[in-house]
Amino acid sequence: MATPLVDPELNRFLLTLAARRSPRTVDAYRRDLVSLATFRGGSVGDTTVDELEGWLAGMRAQGLAPATLARRVSAVRTYFRHLILVGSRTENPAAAIQLPRRGRKLPRALSPSETERLIDAATGTTPRTLRDRALVELLYGAGLRVSEAMGLEKSAVDLENRIVRVHGKGGKDRLVPLGRPAAEAARRYLALGRPQLDRRYRSELFLNARGGALTRAGAFLILRRLAEKAGLEPERVHPHLLRHSFATHLLEGGADLRSVQEMLGHADLGTTERYTHISDRRRREVYFLAHPHARRKAPRSDAPA
Repeated sequence: MATPLVDPELNRFLLTLAARRSPRTVDAYRRDLVSLATFRGGSVGDTTVDELEGWLAGMRAQGLAPATLARRVSAVRTYFRHLILVGSRTENPAAAIQLPRRGRKLPRALSPSETERLIDAATGTTPRTLRDRALVELLYGAGLRVSEAMGLEKSAVDLENRIVRVHGKGGKDRLVPLGRPAAEAARRYLALGRPQLDRRYRSELFLNARGGALTRAGAFLILRRLAEKAGLEPERVHPHLLRHSFATHLLEGGADLRSVQEMLGHADLGTTERYTHISDRRRREVYFLAHPHARRKAPRSDAPA
């Protein structure tokens, strides 16, 4: 396959994007747009509707997932909106592309009892066990993204006021309250566990066994190990599941949607609203299991009318 032509306009767009989006997001845009440039053998900015349709047809024939197709079309639409904004084009050919609607999957959540089993699996007095307990308590107790947890400085946890300062998406900071169990787990780790791990005088809160900063991959492995010990499905348990559980359990406990949105650091309330569907679903399950009329057997087919 031929290498796509040098595209100064595309490079300028990616530089603009890099000023407000993460490197991973910029790389994703680059890959998607270079895919189109490679397909047509020229600048993305000159793409026609027919070429876009041909590009999509080729990807469908390759068996790419609908989510991948939707992401690539979204990248192209964003790029053409940029070209219109800077005056390089007057219309957006990607706006005419129709994709099948994707069903939105609800985030999964642990039950409160499963969460307690996971937390209790990290019981012990070794530095690593104290770290693991603090990690699980903060992921669940503050609803942190794994990247946020790995980016925490040791000074981010205010034990006296039971608050953690989180540096979230888009460079926005937020303050999230901590319950007593999470604050106590963090206190014990900072006092008894972390000093024995900190051989390099690091500023990060969570450290690995060699004294370096704990990584995302390390956090995933810790949770899988704890899940196995707790009798849960290891492949089901990951850091984001604890964030889902945090939000779901708050809403089930009566927290208002706006407060949960602020604690999660969601820019869009609609993102937080997904968790209300989980709460509604659980309420329905409880109803059908517990209410006498809901559990009533269907009438026999031979019963008199």
